[in-house]
Amino acid sequence: MFIWVALSIAIVLLLVISQRNLALAMFTSAIVLGLMTLSPGGFLDRVYVTFSDRSIIFLAVAVAIIAMVGGTLEESGGMEGLVKNMRIGKRPFLAASPALLGMLPMPGGALLSAPMVKSSGKDLAGSTKAVLNVWFRHILFLVYPLGPALIASAKIAGLEVYQTIPYLFPLFAGAVVLGYFFFLRETKTEMSYETAFSAKGLLVPLGIILLAPLLDFLLKTFIDFQVTELATLVGVSLSFSVAWYVSRFDFSEMFSVVKKMEPWNYSLIIFGMFTFLNVFTASGAPEALGNLSIPLPVLVVVVSFLLGLATGRIQAPASIVIPIFLAREGMGSMPLIPFALTFFSVFIGYVITPIHPCVSISVEYFETTVGEYVKKIALPATISIVLAAVLSIFLL
Repeated sequence: MFIWVALSIAIVLLLVISQRNLALAMFTSAIVLGLMTLSPGGFLDRVYVTFSDRSIIFLAVAVAIIAMVGGTLEESGGMEGLVKNMRIGKRPFLAASPALLGMLPMPGGALLSAPMVKSSGKDLAGSTKAVLNVWFRHILFLVYPLGPALIASAKIAGLEVYQTIPYLFPLFAGAVVLGYFFFLRETKTEMSYETAFSAKGLLVPLGIILLAPLLDFLLKTFIDFQVTELATLVGVSLSFSVAWYVSRFDFSEMFSVVKKMEPWNYSLIIFGMFTFLNVFTASGAPEALGNLSIPLPVLVVVVSFLLGLATGRIQAPASIVIPIFLAREGMGSMPLIPFALTFFSVFIGYVITPIHPCVSISVEYFETTVGEYVKKIALPATISIVLAAVLSIFLL
């Protein structure tokens, strides 16, 4: 009984504190769960195991550098140049401009893509523009191999991120189709451009963005790394080096980017997630959860969706649902189909909830209301969750 009390307190703290600071929520929950279920020495051992694990260290540094790539491209005007030179038509632009900006984690990122959606979607209602800004800004999270949420979730599940993408891709494609049918079709006009096309403005930032995942994939394919996260670290480091070189920033300007991006927060989230996971594994909670008879479709789809809705996060729900699944099934790694359905269900809750900062920012920027936003996104989100539930019933 005591393990259930400890686990319940830890999860409630995780859900509540994550509204303010995800890293703090992870560490706080780990400390509470650890001190309630382990000896002080046992708890400190779990902390030591986390902070001495080279794969976690490399991953934590890599996600911090990913944030710096995004900040450097944004501050240097690279992302603006990329978006302005995508001569692809209005509907693809309304989807691609927030999606490309969403590939790189940036504080307040919804405000960066919102002006582009606003200027190109003048014939659209405010609620439609708000949904476009959120739906397509985050949609690449489902398949982008250097997205911190996908990297960390795959790691918790004991999977390589590239293994997960073929299973996530059909769900991603379905979300794109729903976004087109329910949101993009509303626009009837075409784009007009105030500046001449610049191949350099398009290809240089696009090359910087694609360099990291391409190098990461090639290194992992052709070199047998003892710690595979080292390949990711090399890839993002080279991408950042090129971004810095192209920006021509001096050290003081780059220091300003560091202050704005606060890359240490991304590293702390990774360390916090795996501290919680290692404490959870040693606490006795896996054995207790293994005895639960929660139907898998309910855990994978319903619980994941509700946690995404409740937290406005992806990492926090993944840190709860994936270990519960592994404990219940007695597995060392999560099968790819349940992982994909779990991640997708969390994602749908994440893009709906007003707790998600990008939702509230977009609602405010486009002068609409939360009610109008939810009304607009409710049907495609419902279709997505029903689809995931049906798939879970037949495939799990």
